[in-house]
Formats: sequence, C-alpha cells, structure tokens
Amino acid sequence: MRTLAAGNKPSPTPPAAGFTLLELLVVLALIAIATAGVGLSLRDTADSALERDATRLAALLESARAQSRASGLPVVWRSTGQGFVFEGLAPPGLPRHWLAPSTQTSANQSVVLGPEPLIPPQSIALSHTASSQRILWVSTDGLRPFQVQGSRPSP
Repeated sequence: MRTLAAGNKPSPTPPAAGFTLLELLVVLALIAIATAGVGLSLRDTADSALERDATRLAALLESARAQSRASGLPVVWRSTGQGFVFEGLAPPGLPRHWLAPSTQTSANQSVVLGPEPLIPPQSIALSHTASSQRILWVSTDGLRPFQVQGSRPSP
C-alpha cells in the first residue's frame, strides 16, 4: 500500500465530462422562451378565424333565442354588409360585428329565433372573403341548439 510522503499532494483527478444540471436548465429555459416567441408571432389563419366566428355566432344565436323565449317577443337575426343585427332585442342588444372582418355570409339572410320553443330548421353559411373554398354552417334542427358544422346540414 502506498502512502504519501509529508508535503506531497495527490495527483489531480481529471474533470468530469458532461454538463451540470444548472447548464441544462438554462438551455431548456432559452428553448422554451424561443418557442413561445415563435408561437406568438405566427399570424392567425383564415380557417381558425372562420371557426372562431362560427362558434361565436352559434353562442350569440342561442343567447338571442333564450332572450326571445324569456321576453315572449320574436327575435330575428339578419346579415348586413358589415356584420349582422339582432332585431327585436332590447338595447344594448348583442354584438353586431364579426371578430374577423373577412368573415362573410350570404346577403340578406335571416333567421327567426323565437319566441316559440320549437323553431324551423335553419342554417347560416359562413365563409372567408379571401377564399370561399371553406364554408362552415351554423345550423339547428329547430329543437337542438345551434351548432357549427363543416358540411351542409341535411334538412
């Protein structure tokens, strides 16, 4: 067995290969920040804007339908050049514009929302002004709530 003489220092051990936990955490934090920045900088697509407007319109139609039944007064939804209007609701009413200015529907379309609990089956076709290839339908069979559908609903 070897012993060290007085005053001798042991030979240095070679440095450990690899990264420390702190270095790895810093790199992961930088990657997460960069990924979040890229994700937030991406522009919203026309399809997602159309889906958002269709979902919002379905909720607004159900709200107007409930208000019509509660008040006993008929409410009619009509499309306009800049958006839409709910006729028959007390002020301030419901919103009148699309979230995306490029959302459109056929001109002079109307939907009767009540006051009867059962309404006729009705549908509204929404499309994007830049490309009318994708059409979303907001429709009801008269009994169920308005829903967003990717294809034309059957009558």
